[in-house]
Amino acid sequence: MDFVDRHDTGTRRWVAEAIRKVEADANRSCDTHLHVFPLPSDWGVNLYLKDESVHPTGSLKHRLARSLFLYGLANGWIGPTTTIVEASSGSTAVSEAYFARLLGLPFIAVMPASTSPEKCHLIEFYGGKCHLVTDPGAIYDESHRLATETGGHFMDQFTYAERATDWRGNNNIAESIYSQMSLEPYPEPAWIVVGAGTGGTSSTIGRYIRYRRHPTRLAVVDPEGSAFYPSWISGDTSVTAKGSRIEGIGRPRVEPSFQPSVIDRMIAVPDARSIAAMHWTREVTGLDVGGSTGTNMAACVELIDEMRRTGEQGSIVTLICDSGNRYKGTYGNPEWLAGRRLDIEPHLRELRAWMPR
Repeated sequence: MDFVDRHDTGTRRWVAEAIRKVEADANRSCDTHLHVFPLPSDWGVNLYLKDESVHPTGSLKHRLARSLFLYGLANGWIGPTTTIVEASSGSTAVSEAYFARLLGLPFIAVMPASTSPEKCHLIEFYGGKCHLVTDPGAIYDESHRLATETGGHFMDQFTYAERATDWRGNNNIAESIYSQMSLEPYPEPAWIVVGAGTGGTSSTIGRYIRYRRHPTRLAVVDPEGSAFYPSWISGDTSVTAKGSRIEGIGRPRVEPSFQPSVIDRMIAVPDARSIAAMHWTREVTGLDVGGSTGTNMAACVELIDEMRRTGEQGSIVTLICDSGNRYKGTYGNPEWLAGRRLDIEPHLRELRAWMPR
């Protein structure tokens, strides 16, 4: 009897050890903090910030990178000599470079040329290479090309983010939020507010909310130049846009991992307001947050106003996606802002007046 045995004992041993290393990283990392934002107590609304910047690679994307590596390893796509290629606006590439180094694999990040230098330095610190392209829309084709040339694997976070994470539980970010909220005055949040880059986080949280039968509503924020918001409003998934200036969220096209059916509301936020809210959040909390966190916070202010107008009491949870240290030369630089005609001062004045300290 003839048969084909595709079982490679050495490769299977390497994959098993690789999975152990990735899971050991999760064991060491433990969970992330949930901070209370100091709203006036008589408002009847509590706001919490889940601090994903404390992951080993400094951002929410550490969770995604871990899931993508486990997914690739379990599917047999990643082996002991595989070159890892990823299309990214920066933070996912930083986290994937970390895991590639952990497993001794080469890593190439394909990113827009506008990606902050701080993120490029972090990728290189973890042993990765940065491949910059002028047209943000070209990162997909270029990633496929490089993966083919190197005989490597294109991780493709924009396709696999929504399926690589187990949305039913297994210590995903949604399960973590509800566990940490269990002893709070309003343990089931009225709203969870997140941005969308791949759409993976919003998909995981939205599915978990429904699976666990929570009454929580999911609000997804979207910056200028992104295709997600106009697509969600119109129902047209073929919508394209110029692309976002807020790194980590917003895309020029509707990504495969974006699941509009699990979203209760989308909120579009102007870039100047996102960056103002980033600075304001640091002033109020002392936490140095990035631009996408500012977008989240701008939407939280809008939802808090709505809850107060309608007399609804409850809690809101959002994410600190990464640290402001990654954007000192951009969102934290007055000359950079002026060069792009981003006037954050009116928004800063409004936010400071909204909740006097």
